[in-house]
Amino acid sequence: MQFTVFQESRKGSRKINQDRIAYTFSRDTLLLVVADGMGGHAGGEIAAQICTRLFIERFQQEAKPFLRNPLKFLHDSMLRSHTALGSYANQFSMLETPRTTCVACIVQGGNAYWAHVGDSRLYLYRQGALIGQTKDHSKVQYLIDQGIIAPEEAAVHPDRNKVFSCLGGLVDPVIDLSKRVVLRNGDILLLCTDGLWSGMTKDEIATWLTSTPILKSAPLMLREAETRGGPDCDNLSAIVVRWGPETLPDEPSTITETMAPGEFQTQIDHTVTLAGRKGAQRDLSDDEIERAIEEIQSTIERYRR
Repeated sequence: MQFTVFQESRKGSRKINQDRIAYTFSRDTLLLVVADGMGGHAGGEIAAQICTRLFIERFQQEAKPFLRNPLKFLHDSMLRSHTALGSYANQFSMLETPRTTCVACIVQGGNAYWAHVGDSRLYLYRQGALIGQTKDHSKVQYLIDQGIIAPEEAAVHPDRNKVFSCLGGLVDPVIDLSKRVVLRNGDILLLCTDGLWSGMTKDEIATWLTSTPILKSAPLMLREAETRGGPDCDNLSAIVVRWGPETLPDEPSTITETMAPGEFQTQIDHTVTLAGRKGAQRDLSDDEIERAIEEIQSTIERYRR
């Protein structure tokens, strides 16, 4: 495999960042995952952390050297994350189950497969044209589908943040799976949270990511979206992959053919902080944070197999 990859997460105008993003790859397979924690700080942050970690650990356990069924892996990992969040809430008698949206993508054998829950999105661009996109599990998307509002009204609709499917919560998630998509050299995959896409049109995203090398343009795009969000800007996160040999100047690409069988390279942003929770009388101490991290990892261990 050969590709160029960028990822970044920004907290916007919020006090803390509940987004979690990660990618990992072996010689033959690449996983990208983005999660946007929902609700109160501790719950949202925990949910996104468990989800991304569970995906990464299950991938590294099963991709030896590749996944037998990428779509089944994505579907099972979503369900395991949902169950793990319910288990975590029960174990610690939480009043609400931690919840998160999620979008994840596997690239294997030159093909892309993806799955999503909620309103974290995937876009696939080819030569500047959008050829693939997830469809939000949200109230405004329903209103658009019913012809009640126009697509351009969604960004300012008062219910734009309401989703009807997520990981965690009391009901089973709606999980949408893609078909297998054959990638061509130069194709661009973008996985992102609503903090980014709510401030950028699809055409603007295409311009940002296809006009200049993504390692230069992607961080500038995030900065612009954050500026547009102003004092109410949500957390905003993105993973961008440009597939194939790099043809643009000054853009290093990753080549996996020299990797040893069973070797993985991983990039994951953020660890759990659990500080500054809404309504909390104090931040957690370092010891309390360490115990919380151990508890989260224990939950992941139980559901990764």
